[in-house]
Amino acid sequence: MKELELTDLDIDQQLLGLPGISLVIFTSAGCSSCRWARQQLPGWPLPVDRLCWVDAGHNGGAVERYQIFHLPALFVVCEGQFLGQIQTRLTRDDVFDAVKQALTRSPEDLP
Repeated sequence: MKELELTDLDIDQQLLGLPGISLVIFTSAGCSSCRWARQQLPGWPLPVDRLCWVDAGHNGGAVERYQIFHLPALFVVCEGQFLGQIQTRLTRDDVFDAVKQALTRSPEDLP
C-alpha cells in the first residue's frame, strides 16, 4: 500500500489533489497505539489507495484545524472530498468497515 508523510506545509494541497481514497492518520512518536497502528495498518487489506501519515507533534497547524484531541486520529478523504473522521477500534475489520461507512457520507469542506 502506498504511504505518504504529510505536513502543515502540504496537507491541504496533497489531499485536494490526490486521486482515489486516502486514509489520513494523525500519530505521535510518544503514543504506543500510534506506533502499533503505524506498524499494522500498512499490511491490512483496507479499501483505500494510500495511507497519509501526519506527525501530530510536528504539525500543530493541522492538529488544530482537524481538531485532534485523541491519537491516533483517522480521517477519510476521497477524490479531494473530506468525508470526516472515523472513530473505531484499531482492528482490521473495524477500520475496514468504518472506512466503507465513511464513503457513504456526504462530503464536507477540508478543515
